[in-house]
Amino acid sequence: MPDDRSTVRVGAGIRASGGPPLLASRLTPAVPAEPVVLRPRLARLLDEAVDRPATLLRAPAGWGKTTLLASWLRSRQDADPQQPAPAWVSVEAGDDPDRLWCYLGAALRSVLDGAAVLPDRAPRPDELELLAAALADRERPVVLVVDDLHQITDPAALTGLEFLLRHSEQRFRLVAAGRSEVPLAVHRLRLAGELAEIGPDDLAFTDDEVADLLTAHGVAVPAAAVARLRQRTGGWAAVLRIVALALRDQADPERWIAELGADQPEIAGYLRAEPLAGLEPTDRELLRRAAVVDTVCAGLAAALSGDADAGERLSTLADGGGLLHHDGSRPVWYRCHPLLADLLHRELARLPEDELRDLHLRAAGWYADNGRPADALRHALAAGDWTAATDLFVVRWPELAPYEPSAGTGSAPAPPPPEAVDRDPELALACAAERALDGDTGAAVAYLRLAAGHSRRLPQPRRSRFGRLAAAVDLTLARLAADPPTVRAAAARLLATDGQPGVPTGAEPGGESSAAGGGTGEVTGPRGHAGEDADVRAVAGTALALLALDEGDLTRAATGFGSALTAARKAARPRTELVCASRWSLVTALRGELRAAEEAARAALALPPCQGWAALLDCGYAHLALAVVALHRDQPAEADAHLGLAAPAGGEPVADAVAGWCRAYLRHDEGDLSVGHRLLVEARTGWGARGGELGSWLRAAELDLHSARGDVQTARELAGERSTEPVSGAAAPVAVAAARTELRAGDPRGADRLLPDWTAASTADWPLPVRLDAALLATVLAVRAGDDRRASRILEQALDLAAPEGYRRPFLRAEPGLRELLAAHLDSGTAHWSLVSDLVRAADASVGQAGGPGAADSAVAPLDEPLTERELTILRYLQSILSNVEIAAELSVSVNTVKTHVRNIYRKLDATRRRDAVRRARQLHLI
Repeated sequence: MPDDRSTVRVGAGIRASGGPPLLASRLTPAVPAEPVVLRPRLARLLDEAVDRPATLLRAPAGWGKTTLLASWLRSRQDADPQQPAPAWVSVEAGDDPDRLWCYLGAALRSVLDGAAVLPDRAPRPDELELLAAALADRERPVVLVVDDLHQITDPAALTGLEFLLRHSEQRFRLVAAGRSEVPLAVHRLRLAGELAEIGPDDLAFTDDEVADLLTAHGVAVPAAAVARLRQRTGGWAAVLRIVALALRDQADPERWIAELGADQPEIAGYLRAEPLAGLEPTDRELLRRAAVVDTVCAGLAAALSGDADAGERLSTLADGGGLLHHDGSRPVWYRCHPLLADLLHRELARLPEDELRDLHLRAAGWYADNGRPADALRHALAAGDWTAATDLFVVRWPELAPYEPSAGTGSAPAPPPPEAVDRDPELALACAAERALDGDTGAAVAYLRLAAGHSRRLPQPRRSRFGRLAAAVDLTLARLAADPPTVRAAAARLLATDGQPGVPTGAEPGGESSAAGGGTGEVTGPRGHAGEDADVRAVAGTALALLALDEGDLTRAATGFGSALTAARKAARPRTELVCASRWSLVTALRGELRAAEEAARAALALPPCQGWAALLDCGYAHLALAVVALHRDQPAEADAHLGLAAPAGGEPVADAVAGWCRAYLRHDEGDLSVGHRLLVEARTGWGARGGELGSWLRAAELDLHSARGDVQTARELAGERSTEPVSGAAAPVAVAAARTELRAGDPRGADRLLPDWTAASTADWPLPVRLDAALLATVLAVRAGDDRRASRILEQALDLAAPEGYRRPFLRAEPGLRELLAAHLDSGTAHWSLVSDLVRAADASVGQAGGPGAADSAVAPLDEPLTERELTILRYLQSILSNVEIAAELSVSVNTVKTHVRNIYRKLDATRRRDAVRRARQLHLI
């Protein structure tokens, strides 16, 4: 007779002795549907995850959780047949604690080999202790996989598993899969570092995996179609399989993918049956109403739904991932999955016209009140509120200038009726601005012409205002065309309206805004306020500064952004202020004014959140500026961190070029010259033939890295023929790098001949990093020539330039010999002894860590008698040019006390004079 721990197989089930029958299908993973695409990256992710006590796979239905776990278990057994197979339990709806533990007990018996008695019900505390002890005695951890954990509605059912995780001496591994809400103590496990999490972003198919899936289904499409499919589906496993099956029967798979949307019956049916059907009716209604906008936050969701708890419900929906994604900003903005958004949009289109119009009015009102005039304008036009749309454009046109590439909404609001345009031609300008913001230049030009045709009858001063607004739209279209001469001409036309009279408050015809009754929010200020001269200078100046930046003209960009920033602040236009401040901080950092750049970048990051204004892109420029500052100050960790935060600015040529330049030098400083060179080549290739000062910087950097790698010939070819004419600021980086190349090639005379005179009056406009490099190179050349006095004088001049801005890297990464000169400079006297002392210590630490020449200094015999704290303090002052009397005054002690400490320092360091004591202390890394 079997004992209490035995089981009896009954047909397709298993019966625990004396207990209810158990289904064998719930104790083994289901066989995945063929064909199965192997995904080694996820298998590796799980292999790493099970090193922790708990692993949680959390994603909505259809993201491949069960398939992944089943494939992973099979691969583990194939890799090591001697390894005990992990236990498996599939949870079903309605499982209470006793029923769940019937299956958990059966699963654990299969891997414990009778090592513990497990009851066919939720175990008592003493039984759990015995089980935990049995698990702790195992040589290898026991792995238990629990699928569909979200089906458990009673958290008490899992208290036993949580007990085992805490008390089994790391010999119990729980791998659980579920949807958004799981009753596991996730927060406690996460804080304890005992939880590995795998979410929708991990489970989503990559482009390569999508291609493998299509190939497995016998479908071949170009790489561009694969990328499109990945973007439209978000890598959703179940949807991708539906698509792969449907593509088998398509005559033109590539075109079918290009038109893929929720109108496909199989996809629409799946979305309704799985993710949407599992939602509460209130949550589904919230998603449907929120679909009227592209992204939604808590406040906007509350305005659209009338539900004060909408934000909390959005957070809950996004917690499981898959359906809603948030961008990590503050406040949090959510975006719906592309196909699900498409389905919800189609449901919106079937709403009664009044209900849909009300949603657009609610959205327009919230956007207008929360600093998003572009979105407010689009929804006011979609709602057909022509008066509110026109008022919004007239008053807030400076905030409607697009400073970033348009993503495009894909749909245009219905055009206004002819009589509305005839009554108010500025309505057509508002439509033109909205279409330009969406990237639809053809429609924008048509609206601009329509407006011009109706403007001839406008009286003054309203006609002047119309001309200013039309010039602003014209500038927007010129910028979208990316034609520099056209941009300059359009900016000049807008600037020509500076000083023209606007419309007095309340003087224009057209009636009052319907905002009060229509729900579009109250437009601040009179319509004529849009003609403020500061607005004209801010918008036109920003456009010209952006053009200069795109061309790599850092000097002109710095001047332009500075002037436009002043005008934007005067006009109280925070959007333009953020654009100018973030770019100005970057240009200023590149030109070497580190303190001003840091202050401007942090001020830009401290501006109020610019919701929906591509603020992440603008803040990316500010972080890029801080990365440049950190690089010059030799703070590689900070530079790397800011480069990561600057990622949203990626894709723009200037940002990519500067980021590549920074990363190249960071890798160079780590000793990885090959990677640094590759990054720099990529940056130069991306920058192309734009040239300008930035192009010169990139060329100089590549030249520098070639010579650092010993490839002098290529460096010389990059430098080209050097002219005898005075070097301009744009050419200075290449000239200095060319001189450094000759020094590295062993030709100091050639280097001295090529090095420009950095002290000439004409070099005052050179970027500070270039002047510093030239000064330090001149210092090294003076040392090589045996002129130590001149070298010391030049070094002091370099320190005068560097100290106010906090430069360190140029000194620490300079040519060999500078460290010794810095140490000697302490003894000869300097006004920057604290900075120089710090540089010498940093150089010594760097050499010691690298184990290079000079590392032997660390082998100096230690002191027989250590220095006291007071002696160490006075020792640091001995590095300076201060006398004993001055040191005493600094420390508020008597001169005799200082002399006594100095004598003790000399005795302990076996030195007879100050210079010898300082040198010995440096060898011992005491200073």
